[in-house]
Order: sequence, then C-alpha cells, then structure tokens
Amino acid sequence: MENKLSEEQRNDFLSQYPDWEHDAARDAIKKTFKFKNFSEAFAFMTRIAMLAEKMIHHPEWFNVYNRVEVTLTTHDAGGLSEKDVKMAKYMEKIA
Repeated sequence: MENKLSEEQRNDFLSQYPDWEHDAARDAIKKTFKFKNFSEAFAFMTRIAMLAEKMIHHPEWFNVYNRVEVTLTTHDAGGLSEKDVKMAKYMEKIA
C-alpha cells in the first residue's frame, strides 16, 4: 500500500508544477493538457496508458478532441502518493 504524501511534499510538487491544481476535497491533483489535434491527444493517452499498466496505477481522465483532462489520486492511500507525482512528472515530460 502506498503512503499518502505529506502536506509539505504535496506543496513542493505544486510549487514545481504550478499548472497542476490541487483538489482538496479529494486530495487529488488535476490538469488539462491541450494538443494540436486528436491524434496527438490520443498518442499522449496511449503513452500514459503503457506507464499506468506497468505501475498498476490508472489516471482518471476525460478526452474531447485535442483536450485531455487528468485527475490523479491514489485510492489505497486516501489521497496523493508518490505514484501520482511520478505519473504527473512523466506526463509533463512527454506532453
């Protein structure tokens, strides 16, 4: 089972990645990624899906055309965990 991030760890991530929003009610992080077209958005989702399967950690997301809305939280931990941070950083790297 993953451990929930401390408030300090969460705030450290948010200060480094200010485009991510904290959803305090769920202790989740959210971001909307925008791409040139549907193909780029879908390719992004495919790459994330491959990582998600390896990590056994799946994002909540919604896609319309060139937009991918992502929410990350770890249900087993009751909020944000290192898995969410790792996935968010990977998303930033490939977006």
